[in-house]
Amino acid sequence: MKAVVKVGGKQYITAEKETLRVDLLPEGTKELTLDALMVIDGDKVTVGTPLVKGVKVTAKVVEEKIAGDKIRIIRYKSKKRVHTETGHRQKYSLINITSIK
Repeated sequence: MKAVVKVGGKQYITAEKETLRVDLLPEGTKELTLDALMVIDGDKVTVGTPLVKGVKVTAKVVEEKIAGDKIRIIRYKSKKRVHTETGHRQKYSLINITSIK
């Protein structure tokens, strides 16, 4: 059984015992209860309007504040002596889907 859930404004296709990397959750969050937007059970697909009634997805936070890949932003203009570099590393949380009920 698979479900489509919404975490932090983004949608993810999940299955039980799957680990997801989502945007950083508020500090102190241990467990999440998410609503399913769509449920896929073999050949049967149930689409919610906007949520599927009676289906809840529970998840447990495994790790917080994981740094993603570094992104380098370069601004350069030739003959103008303009050259700046900045970087950014997005923070993520790891969650483990425990059950889809």
